[in-house]
Amino acid sequence: MGFFSFLGRVLFASLFILSAWQMFNEFGENGGPAVTELTPKLAIFKKHLSSLLGVGILDIDPRHLVAGMIALKGLGGFLFVFGSPFGAYLLLIYLVFSSPILYDFYNYDQNESTHAILLNEFLQSVALFGALLFFIGMKNLIPRRQLKKKTPKAKVG
Repeated sequence: MGFFSFLGRVLFASLFILSAWQMFNEFGENGGPAVTELTPKLAIFKKHLSSLLGVGILDIDPRHLVAGMIALKGLGGFLFVFGSPFGAYLLLIYLVFSSPILYDFYNYDQNESTHAILLNEFLQSVALFGALLFFIGMKNLIPRRQLKKKTPKAKVG
């Protein structure tokens, strides 16, 4: 059972680790293609959020945001492989903050083909989020240290 659990964590985390590795290799001076894709989506998200909250949102350099995403995915995935709930929490943080920005299906009309693609990707992120919550829940069910029952010693005498 232990091997299959480890294998499952490796396969699950490989999605995040390989993605972080690819983003890291493409980062470069300008932040790479991730920054180019993120910049307009971040601007739309900030505009939407500021109009919803009625306050101005601080300017965030997309390169710093992408670097943070790389760190969360890479470190979180690596720690998750070894069964760390902290790694799962890092991946949860990544999914909570990146999914609404990257998969902005709500900005498109339902008749557009982009809407269906982005909605599908967003729902996949929700499924990954659910799997991480399941992992954390199962980790919390297992006692930290299982106490061994002591067998009573027979009294001599």
